[in-house]
Amino acid sequence: MSAAITPRLLKESDYASWTQLVSQSAEGSPYHLPEYLDSLCRATGGRFKLLVAERNGEMLGGVPLYEEQSRWGRFVAPRLLLYYNGFVLKPYTGKYPSECAGLRIKILTALEEQLSKETYGRLRLKSRAMFSDARVFVARGWLARPTYTYVVRITDLPAAWNLVEPNLRRLIQRAEREGVTVTQDDDFDSFHRMHLETHQRKGAPLYLPEKAFRNFFEGLAKQGVLRLYHARLKDGQSISSQLVLLGPHSTSHTISAAADAKHLGLGGTPFLRWKVFESLAKLGYLANDLTDAELNPVTHFKSQLGGDLETCLVVSRQDSAVFRSGEALVRLLHRARNGAVAAARRAAPRKAQLPPPGQEPTP
Repeated sequence: MSAAITPRLLKESDYASWTQLVSQSAEGSPYHLPEYLDSLCRATGGRFKLLVAERNGEMLGGVPLYEEQSRWGRFVAPRLLLYYNGFVLKPYTGKYPSECAGLRIKILTALEEQLSKETYGRLRLKSRAMFSDARVFVARGWLARPTYTYVVRITDLPAAWNLVEPNLRRLIQRAEREGVTVTQDDDFDSFHRMHLETHQRKGAPLYLPEKAFRNFFEGLAKQGVLRLYHARLKDGQSISSQLVLLGPHSTSHTISAAADAKHLGLGGTPFLRWKVFESLAKLGYLANDLTDAELNPVTHFKSQLGGDLETCLVVSRQDSAVFRSGEALVRLLHRARNGAVAAARRAAPRKAQLPPPGQEPTP
């Protein structure tokens, strides 16, 4: 009989072996690396641990557990700057598909048994599209739901260009004619200025407080993991920016983008996206994950870039009663506050509007 597969929480001395597993795994990403998780924890005040399943001392699979604390208890879930926090499994090339499937089930069973012992108020794990078998979790009462992202293949740039919608190609070419250029540098101030403007203009969330975000960026940029690209006018002003996360895999990840509203018509944003694809292809990357594809105008723009829509799975345990009650209370207070604001607006006296010339005011 083969040895049992058992779960274990890693010590820091095991992190190099974990990094090797992540690098080998099709489900792995830079989000799973200890260096990245440590930088995120420093920025947010969270903490992380690494749970693995082993047999005879060999790591066969695992999952990072990035934890944050709320007033309702500890929780594990994807968040901004942590798009994937799901499972990584070591490649196994058995002779028969049944052998591969059987081993994966045993690995995930060992991980699920340990996860079920964790006392989190919320536990949600989002894996890359390569992870498609959640039967172990569904059978044990977990919920599995799909979520989506667009991934642009950049192995053949002429072919990728032909998949970009004609209107975006026109904007890209227009920006180039107007002398817009692209730089890759550490100008965080320009990026954050547009990040804040986008928040104020569209209500988009701020990823982190400015100081924490700056420290997060600078630390990872020094490691060569994070790159910041800018589309710039002839005078050097940045009108669009893009943060790209790199790692040992062939897929890079766009984790944040921002643009100057005054120059949107110039085409700087699609121009920047395309030039970043060219830059990443030169670095040897085969694809760029555009991160998230919920139904909204930003996702429509991403679809115009010619990427493939990929389905990712989120497996989640039912939230604790305290966590559910706390969130319900927050939603109730939020609705009450919004209702009060709307009522105050309705009750406020309106400014009298003069009728058009030649018309009498209506009584």
